[in-house]
Amino acid sequence: MRKFQGNFFYRNLANATSILGVLPLVALFLENGYSYLIPLIIFNNAMDDLDGALAAKLNIRSRFGADLDNVCDAVAHVALALAVGAHFGGLVLMASMIAVASIILRITSRLNPDVAPGGGSPTNELMRHMLFVLLLTQMFDVDPEPYLVLIFLSHSVTMIVPFKLTILIRGLAKSATSVAFVNVALVAAWLAPAVTPFVAVAFITAYLYSLIVGGGQWLRRGMGA
Repeated sequence: MRKFQGNFFYRNLANATSILGVLPLVALFLENGYSYLIPLIIFNNAMDDLDGALAAKLNIRSRFGADLDNVCDAVAHVALALAVGAHFGGLVLMASMIAVASIILRITSRLNPDVAPGGGSPTNELMRHMLFVLLLTQMFDVDPEPYLVLIFLSHSVTMIVPFKLTILIRGLAKSATSVAFVNVALVAAWLAPAVTPFVAVAFITAYLYSLIVGGGQWLRRGMGA
């Protein structure tokens, strides 16, 4: 019996991590829940990376685990995007709802085992950019709303485009050390304002460069066909 329990918990360690990355988001529904948004974004990003690292390191990858990870991503990222939209209201809320539709479309397409993974930017990339906008606008005391609308709408498109954005910083991080460094950079951007602009510029520049390069290659392939 103990051996069975040990094997069960071992096999589901990554799955438990996926779920644990979502559960704290209940804090968003508490009074003044929006005040927890930034640490929740960082925590969810770290747990999402950790479940993948555990699955690979312990050799416990499974179709169920991959689907669970995608579902947890959908729940978490929809909740976080709508929390921002509801807090600011107006155009930000409308743009966040459009982004949520793209999140759902992207995640749903990844749950079909008969369909090869498509392109587009990860939903986590939207979460990171949302984080940077909130941190930078707070730092420089400017209105975050137009920038939030911009990233919501841009990611609504790039999450469902038919080509991959292959030069994203998180996408280039393959080893456990490099993935950990990405998460440390997010924490540093939150806790050390002096480095926030540099971290934000690095991620957003890589995103824009990936979009230009990937889009250009896709257009050339289409024209060549």
